[in-house]
Parts: sequence; structure tokens; C-alpha cells
Amino acid sequence: MKLGAFSMSLAVKDIEASYAFYQKLDFQVIGGNIDKKWLILKNEDAIIGLFEGMIVKNTLTFNPGWSGEGQNIERFDDVREIEASLNEKGIACQSFINQPSGPGYLILEDPDGNPILIDQHR
Repeated sequence: MKLGAFSMSLAVKDIEASYAFYQKLDFQVIGGNIDKKWLILKNEDAIIGLFEGMIVKNTLTFNPGWSGEGQNIERFDDVREIEASLNEKGIACQSFINQPSGPGYLILEDPDGNPILIDQHR
């Protein structure tokens, strides 16, 4: 199963303070909108998302169809295929897929309660 680009989504209290901090660690913006309270940052192979008021807990995030640079890739496992594979393996997840193709996402938790988001944008 190909889950796509990996990042860590952080639930932040103050997006501007968090952004200023991660800038000092040489993270650069590759996506998002600070006015809408979310940013995607990258430093070499490390990708983090800063989300103020959007998520409750820090979340492992995978994006099928995207490279680590946030670019579309040709071959990837669609979120519907990933959902079917998880179901076959007995892994429960919440599905937010409303179309036969295109965007959709799944949310599941590991045995320790850590949230995992599989978020397909295309």
C-alpha cells in the first residue's frame, strides 16, 4: 500500500508564533495560508503542517498522489483502494469519501490513540 507523502500535522495555539519558531529552524513555506491559520513547511525531507484551530491532536499525515514537494505524481494508490485494504485487514477507520474518484480522506488511530490522516487532494 502506497500512502503518499508523509508529514506531521501539528495542532498549534498561535500560528504566527509557531511559524516564527520553525523559520528559525530553517523551515520554508511550501503551501497553505497563514491568514486561514494553516501552513505547510519543509526543511530538506522533513515536512510539517501547522494548523491553528483545525485539528485537536498532532496527527501523522499521508497524502496519496503527492510527492514530498507537494507535486502531483502519476502512479499512486487511491484513497478508496487504501480504505478497501484497511478494511480487509480489519483496521477500522472513518471514511470521508463522497465521490467515486478524486479527493477524499480517512482517519484512523494506531493502538496508542495517535491519529493518522490519509488525505487525498486530487
